[in-house]
Amino acid sequence: MKKVIIVGAGPAGISAALYLQRSGKTEVCVIAKGIGALAKAEKIENFYGLPEPISGKQLHENGVAAAKRLGVTFLTEEVVSLSYDGNMKPVVSTTKGDHPADAVLLATGSARRTAPVKGLQEHEGKGVSYCAVCDAFFFRNKDVGVLGSGEYAVHEASILQSTSRSVTILTNGQPLTAEIPEGININEKPLASVNGETVVDSVSFTDGEVLSLNGLFVALGTAGSADLARKVGAETEGSRIKVDDKMATNLPQLYAAGDCIGGMLQVYKAVYDGATAALAILDSFKS
Repeated sequence: MKKVIIVGAGPAGISAALYLQRSGKTEVCVIAKGIGALAKAEKIENFYGLPEPISGKQLHENGVAAAKRLGVTFLTEEVVSLSYDGNMKPVVSTTKGDHPADAVLLATGSARRTAPVKGLQEHEGKGVSYCAVCDAFFFRNKDVGVLGSGEYAVHEASILQSTSRSVTILTNGQPLTAEIPEGININEKPLASVNGETVVDSVSFTDGEVLSLNGLFVALGTAGSADLARKVGAETEGSRIKVDDKMATNLPQLYAAGDCIGGMLQVYKAVYDGATAALAILDSFKS
């Protein structure tokens, strides 16, 4: 039986899980840390089949309950990376370990977390990066910072530690929520600005201190679908993952659905995306 891992428990992920599990041909595992965008929806009242408005939280719980009834496995873990093994099969890495699969569907939404720090957006691509795996090579033997305070930030810092001269986690005034490995520096002061005429050369803190840096990697909150896709070389466009009409990316057995591929950010569209991806995954196992 083929194993499919779905990253994200929103409408797209749950829709795909239902179709895949009902096929009887796959073992389905949904990995998610929280509800996602539905948690912010106080009322949903333009959705087919709902005679009365329903909260996003309740709609989420209904979907999860339906999937569990069919036998879908749910893991509450934070996904930090995506890779391929020697046989070119996808592997989802979480803070608790690695999960190999025959196919992976990314469906964690579209949020690309940034911070209201002066100069941050202006230096994107000029020393500010959102992917350590992608860009660590360009910062060999240089001093870099990682903006974040959780497991995702620690994961990115650990990657950079093997190539950069020094790595400093910048929490921007937020409390640390993860254990920091030995050798990684920490600065918990609030940031004032990212500096540099053409490329990043330093960051300033609100107390006036300046820290010299050659690069800054943004790793706020948890890794979104586009973040994970970039790590393995999947084509993206801004915060959107590029897929074909079957929700397949340019990489083998990697699919994406829902808000992370763009278009209308609506529940019914995400449900359709998930169903389409599920059918495409099942069809891929026939060959």
